[in-house]
Amino acid sequence: MRRKLDRILGRGRGFRASKLKPLLSLALTRLSVLKNQRQVRSSNSLSDVLQLLQLGHHERALYRVEQVIKDQNMVDAYLLMESYCNLLIERIDLLEQERECPDELKEAISSLIYASSRCGEFPELIQIRSVFQSYFGKEFVACSIELRNYCGVNTKMIQKMSTTHPNMESRMKLLKEIAAENGIVLHLNETDMGENLKPEGPNPGEPSSSRSPRAGDDIETSLDGMESVGLSDSLKAKQKYKDVVDAAQAAFESAAYAAAAARAAVELSRSNGSFGLDSPSSRSPRKIET
Repeated sequence: MRRKLDRILGRGRGFRASKLKPLLSLALTRLSVLKNQRQVRSSNSLSDVLQLLQLGHHERALYRVEQVIKDQNMVDAYLLMESYCNLLIERIDLLEQERECPDELKEAISSLIYASSRCGEFPELIQIRSVFQSYFGKEFVACSIELRNYCGVNTKMIQKMSTTHPNMESRMKLLKEIAAENGIVLHLNETDMGENLKPEGPNPGEPSSSRSPRAGDDIETSLDGMESVGLSDSLKAKQKYKDVVDAAQAAFESAAYAAAAARAAVELSRSNGSFGLDSPSSRSPRKIET
């Protein structure tokens, strides 16, 4: 019955320390290389940030500091993996004695399994995951990779290996530390920090109707003062447009109405005689000076 259950869960019949220990040693060697590479990248990024600050390009330094945070996070993650590998090497005998994953080693094993799904350049870690899967089963591995409840993965490992961009608070904090260490005064306002500006309200003493336009508002056009061209009340009342197409349509209608009014004026002037001039009979006699 136990063997059948092991086959269903994808578990092996025994743990082979002779296979895991060499992989852990190789993983430590790989970690040393990867950690050094990241530290060099972090140092170069830090030098770039400092140079940008010295040149006065504080906005560009704010974006460049993001790479410093990412590199440092990976260095911290590699340090955690290194400590877990050393712990498993020291307690390899406990794995041979226990059928299930020991509680005191669950965090180390689960965190390494989780890290293996985020490190494509780490083949030894993937092989270590395969060894744990053959012993503890596919469900145990899936629980760690998918971060299910009580998976045992270190929360710090999750944070350090997150693919989300560092938030503005962490970027500003590090940038201020770099600037303070080098005696540089930051000149960053709310716009440079990439934050959304708050909607501008009416100034004190200014009527609420006089506000500056904001993105997303409907296009508003006042048709006051156009009474001289004889626009109808319905067209005059149309003072809000949803978009540019709506406004263009209204402009076209206004132009068409003006053209029609002009044609009507010409016809009326022709029927009454000489383009809107008073008829001779209706003219008052001009006073002749003597």
